[in-house]
Amino acid sequence: MPQQTEFATFAGGCFWCTEAVFEQIPGVLNVESGYIGGETENPTYEQVCSGNTGHAEAIEIEYDPQKTSYEKLLDVFWHAHDPTQLNRQGNDVGTQYRSAIFYHTTAQRKAAEASLEKLRASGEYTDPIVTEILPATPFYKAEEHHQDYYVNNKNQGYCQFVIRPKLKKLGLAQ
Repeated sequence: MPQQTEFATFAGGCFWCTEAVFEQIPGVLNVESGYIGGETENPTYEQVCSGNTGHAEAIEIEYDPQKTSYEKLLDVFWHAHDPTQLNRQGNDVGTQYRSAIFYHTTAQRKAAEASLEKLRASGEYTDPIVTEILPATPFYKAEEHHQDYYVNNKNQGYCQFVIRPKLKKLGLAQ
């Protein structure tokens, strides 16, 4: 019997960072960096970086729901970035770095909304959470050199100073 997989799509700043986190989560089968939520068909990295396409840098996760739950992925998402920063993560600034959950099903929408309310009620963040919860629109895979960026470029400066500390904070392999 073929394995049944599901998809989750998150935007939480630079896709290199979120990809590096989710590639290590048990039950995640594949993570692709790309663009979602904008108007331009088949956008390029340069177009998205201009801030004129409406797209967010995002990751699309294929996972085995028998090995991890959507709720677990949401929990990782909330802690893999700062959901209180509007249109930025650290030094990455612009609407392409916004925080968003793009749901694929009604069940995902409900789980995302419940997860957001639970996080708000927890008091973990004193600033307002600005993450958007939106229906998934077409996801455009980023250029090949953006895929598995951290794995292929661990010694690059951005990886050393931005991604590695994030992985360490989350208790993941560096």
